Amino acid sequence: MDFSLTDEQRMIRDSVERFVDKSYGFERYLTTLAAPSQSDPAVWAQFAEFGWLGLPLPESAGGFGGSAVDTMLVAEGLGAGLVIEPYIANVVLSGKLVALAGSAAQQEALLGGVVAGTGRLSTGFHERGARYDLRHCATRAEATDGGYRLNGAKAFLLDAPNAERLIVAARTAGDSADENGISLFVIDAAAAGVSLRPYAVMGGGVAADLQLDDVEVGAAALLGEAGQGFAALERALDHATAAACAEALGAMQALLRRTAEYAKVRKQFGAPIGAFQVLQHRLVDMFNALEQSRSLVYMVSILVDSDDARERRKAISAAKAYLGKASKFVAQQAVQIHGGIGMTEELDVGHYFRRLTTFGNLYGDRRHHVRRFAELTMAD
Repeated sequence: MDFSLTDEQRMIRDSVERFVDKSYGFERYLTTLAAPSQSDPAVWAQFAEFGWLGLPLPESAGGFGGSAVDTMLVAEGLGAGLVIEPYIANVVLSGKLVALAGSAAQQEALLGGVVAGTGRLSTGFHERGARYDLRHCATRAEATDGGYRLNGAKAFLLDAPNAERLIVAARTAGDSADENGISLFVIDAAAAGVSLRPYAVMGGGVAADLQLDDVEVGAAALLGEAGQGFAALERALDHATAAACAEALGAMQALLRRTAEYAKVRKQFGAPIGAFQVLQHRLVDMFNALEQSRSLVYMVSILVDSDDARERRKAISAAKAYLGKASKFVAQQAVQIHGGIGMTEELDVGHYFRRLTTFGNLYGDRRHHVRRFAELTMAD
């Protein structure tokens, strides 16, 4: 399999690296982290100017129709730079979901603002007690004259406090464990009956729990066809998971580089700690975990665009399960080698650790993806 990048992809990678090196440092991260929204409008506007917000979205809606490999390059660079902006939640998950499920008119209406950086979307698909099972959907949408009435609750909507519109999975038919009958609705975050309970996410960013109480929407709020939202939601979530793995890869790479540099200058017993064989072995183990993770991220970024649903799901779960373990190992080793300073707020190592800890549970933890991979393999 050819993993070499095209000229255009190298340009994407280089543009992200330049942005991180010249325009986004640890001090800017801390400033954004201290803001109530944990987002910098100026940075988001730069994302739009660079074309990153439209990269994975269809050209018919103003995007660039890029591949998952293109998205991987952006996500990896942002992860390496500890960039706090919710690129994956807004563009990869919500934007891709509209592109997969929405009509041409809906795509044009919803994605134009995403591409321009003037509108944000957040997706609500997770419910408490579901344990990452997308089929578990107790939120109901009852048909009314000219529309629907929504009731229910969703948990952990990433960047919802900053979003103008919410995409919500609600059941129009079937029971709470059936993948058939799940529909997608686009609702105004300020609509009557919509309430958000916002909170900060460990490692940066904000999220919210959503409560829907007799929320009235028109027929145009239905994204795609009634009862047919599950496949699009699962596929968009696979794209988001692949991008999250790339972001974690970038963070792991940054941690290894910082730890190796620290081992060269930190002295103990009159010698750099990097001269001690036991620490050399740890750094090698971190490097091996990083390179194996890199291979899986490249693989999954190619296969996530596959129309073979089983192949795509297996690749996603294999990558997420492995990186969930590898990222935890790299983060823990980085903190331990740095010692007490690795746990301070003034050093970025601890912030990378938090980001990777959150990644371990994002879009399904290791146990969930090992189980899904096993089920798919047994079904072959």
